[in-house]
Amino acid sequence: MKFMRLSDLKAGTGAKQTLLLPVTSPYPVEMTVICGCRPGKTLVVTAGVHGCEYVGIEALNRLKRELEPAALSGRVILLPLVNPEGFYHGSKQTIPTDGQNLNRMFPGKSDGTFSSQLARVLEETLYPEADFLMDLHGGDVNEALTPLIFFPTAVPEKLATQSALAAAALSVPYRVASTSKNGLYSWAAQCGIPALLVERGERGLWNKEEVAACKHNVYEMMEHLGMLSVSQATDNQQEQASLRTKAFSRPTEINDSRSAEAHSEQTEVRDALYAEAPSEQTEIRETLYAEAPSDGFWYPAMKKAGKTVPKGALLGTLNDVSGKEIFRCIAPFDGVILYFTLSLGVKSEDPLVAFGRLEHI
Repeated sequence: MKFMRLSDLKAGTGAKQTLLLPVTSPYPVEMTVICGCRPGKTLVVTAGVHGCEYVGIEALNRLKRELEPAALSGRVILLPLVNPEGFYHGSKQTIPTDGQNLNRMFPGKSDGTFSSQLARVLEETLYPEADFLMDLHGGDVNEALTPLIFFPTAVPEKLATQSALAAAALSVPYRVASTSKNGLYSWAAQCGIPALLVERGERGLWNKEEVAACKHNVYEMMEHLGMLSVSQATDNQQEQASLRTKAFSRPTEINDSRSAEAHSEQTEVRDALYAEAPSEQTEIRETLYAEAPSDGFWYPAMKKAGKTVPKGALLGTLNDVSGKEIFRCIAPFDGVILYFTLSLGVKSEDPLVAFGRLEHI
């Protein structure tokens, strides 16, 4: 592997190569570039911005081996592990070198901290090549989460529409409007690139069902962009239908004693259902993002993400060390629990819960 420009690898050449992101670090950041045998669009897919969000990381790690140029139109650029230092050190949401959250460092600075410099290199390397950018995330070790997609709205209408239509093409239960501007995907949108952030997995865990669903979402995006038919990527037609229908769900806890021979991937995905998951994608335009007003003990009122809750219901309470209530979080409208913090101890301004408004529950 060597430092070289992505622009040297063109769609239509049938090349497949792994390159290094031009950043100085003991932990190299690898990019796998798959150039189709026919011209087409360039899709950039990233994962591992947060090193303990494993589903997307493993999905891209498998896709970089699976994808072959012969079946592809255009070009796919995969970065399975944007933050390898955080991954290998088990660092929740940050890069250990400077303790910064990379997804809050955009736009980057060439003379800033390491995280800021890395953000700048990602912008300069990936953004000029991308027709679409897809950033894969999930619930960290302290987060319960239902599968969802964030799409940008603080952008020109045409770009917001492009991103929303792409989100609607993926088998994910909720697409959530976002005005964020300082992350890898959201700053790409500010720079005029249609982009999405896809969330799958929770509690810092991964399993092959979630990984299969995440891979399927990437294939769906490629199909949406006219790069590849999902049927080309999945030979089993019944499996395609199962993944398309059931990827709206979140897997239940897996019994590791079950053999791979006893349960096919298709059956496991089929069995992995959210009790209240919608049968089609729902758009959420209004979301409550509750944060801790001070340090304290957080007691969520819900047991799992994805649960629908009526207006006025208790979402959780924050107490001080003596047990006195500091903050009570109440649902301001009918909605769904998108994600919430599992940590007992939280500090001021830590996220507690994200609650999306639903017109009907």
